[in-house]
Amino acid sequence: MTEPIKERLAKAMAHLEETRQAVDHAQQQLKTATVTVRSRDRSVEVTVDSQGHLGEVKFLNGKYRTMGAAQLSAAVVEAAHQAQADMAHMVMETFRPLSENSDAEPHVEGSGIDWADIFGPLLETVDGGADAGRQTGDRLRDEITEDGEKG
Repeated sequence: MTEPIKERLAKAMAHLEETRQAVDHAQQQLKTATVTVRSRDRSVEVTVDSQGHLGEVKFLNGKYRTMGAAQLSAAVVEAAHQAQADMAHMVMETFRPLSENSDAEPHVEGSGIDWADIFGPLLETVDGGADAGRQTGDRLRDEITEDGEKG
């Protein structure tokens, strides 16, 4: 026998309310969340918020005073990219419990959430792990080194 429509509707409404409360809770958690990352050379520290916006940049230990502009810029970009990727991962993990399939990208049924649209290329960094962000920094450093070489 099939379940009467009123019971199915009541269950669906209860599930919808639970999901709404879970989304509200996740949003509250993320409202004040930040991620702070230091560059590999430990010269720069960058903090981003849950939207991935740059909140603070600190230049550490006076090392920046001896760095060339290109080298300092590379350190800032590296740290910012990694902080944004770490935050994207945190956001996805926060919403993962709402997922239909925890092995897949988080998906809230009927929400229309498109993680690729929200995070764009950062998803590749999240999927590839922390090494993907580090490799991007390596390529940038290689290019800066090559630009600074005299031939």
